[in-house]
Amino acid sequence: MPNRAELRLKDLDRVIGYTLSQVKDDGGQPTGAVMFFKDLTQVEQLEERERLRDRLASLGEMAAGIAHELKNPLAGIEVMAGLLKRQVPDSVDAQSLLADIMSEAKLANAILVEMLEFVRPIRLQVEHTALADVVHQAVTLAETKAPRGNVSVAVEMPADLPMIEGDHHQLCQVFTNLVANAFEALEGKGQITITVSSGAMEQDPAFGREPQKPVLMVVVDVADDGPGVPEELTDRIFNPFFTTKPQGSGLGLAIVRKIVDAHDGRIDLSSSPATGTRFRVTLPVSSPGGWFK
Repeated sequence: MPNRAELRLKDLDRVIGYTLSQVKDDGGQPTGAVMFFKDLTQVEQLEERERLRDRLASLGEMAAGIAHELKNPLAGIEVMAGLLKRQVPDSVDAQSLLADIMSEAKLANAILVEMLEFVRPIRLQVEHTALADVVHQAVTLAETKAPRGNVSVAVEMPADLPMIEGDHHQLCQVFTNLVANAFEALEGKGQITITVSSGAMEQDPAFGREPQKPVLMVVVDVADDGPGVPEELTDRIFNPFFTTKPQGSGLGLAIVRKIVDAHDGRIDLSSSPATGTRFRVTLPVSSPGGWFK
């Protein structure tokens, strides 16, 4: 057995590090062994965020240049298709084909906009933010991104929920995307429950030797009773450009995680066919000074 190693507990989504040392007597003879365990889950998550930042830094300039070069031709295609539609008003087939061209050009442009947003460094406009306002606004905006149908939405939150230090616009984007994804998963029928709570949570001891004071956090659960996310996809759900949607860019949840990370928060997914899908967003009320950074 190696002296130092890590165990990855996939079922519990944890990373445990251990160190094995010999115990010797006064004569230097081995008499036993001692093993120390440490939860390295949040350290691993921090390292993954740093790797993601490095990848984005190298891709950002290239992606911005490519997007700029493509946006102008796409705009030209859309405009010229619109002009051509006016010249063939009596041709049903031509009208349909030109409408498809314009629709695809708009979709391609939307993907470019999302790509630029993803690779661009986030600059938060931090202010006292009421999550109640953010959540209610997000539900309204989500209906413009995905059809709601007969889906019912329940919002549960205490009246004394603390204000948080955050970017209202960026946080609204987080919850708009999560609710819109739930609308799409439910396909017009089902239940979405948004539950907001707050409480003190222990900081990760891996980030300091001295005991840390608990940090006041706000937790937002966005849950639906849909079919759930297949188990084989849960590890990739936040990866950039990963999507199961025919017209998706694969950047929505990647942007969500990037915004949550910028707020020193975290986002977790739990899903099963029996219970549906739940995204949990955990945010510090104020700058945590070592909670996730």
